Amino acid sequence: QVQLVESGGGLVQAGGSLRLSCAASGRAFSDFIMAWFRQTPGKEREFVAAISRRGSDVDSADSVKGRFSISRNNALNTVFLQMNSLKPEDSAVYYCAADGSSNYYSKNRKSENSYEYWGQGTQVTVSP
Repeated sequence: QVQLVESGGGLVQAGGSLRLSCAASGRAFSDFIMAWFRQTPGKEREFVAAISRRGSDVDSADSVKGRFSISRNNALNTVFLQMNSLKPEDSAVYYCAADGSSNYYSKNRKSENSYEYWGQGTQVTVSP
């Protein structure tokens, strides 16, 4: 098992930047494919970005390409989401997720069903 704790959310003006962190504890962090999702009230959870165990493969949603980047530091047991050029529509609760049971390309990385473990989420609010 792994426990995930997100941090780094907050209030920022449009055009600003935030860096989210997700710290993992429990099983070896390098065992897990990691991802970020986000959710706004009344909507389904939306894929943001995913990264393979060693960080060699990444995917991101079209809506954040060129603005957000996912990275990981296995020595620190942490995955990051660097968010630049933020827009009001990026406002959401951001969750990190982990999958320790499959290969990176054996599942749809954009589906929340592909992940076994979830953090509690961190709120990001972007003001106009």
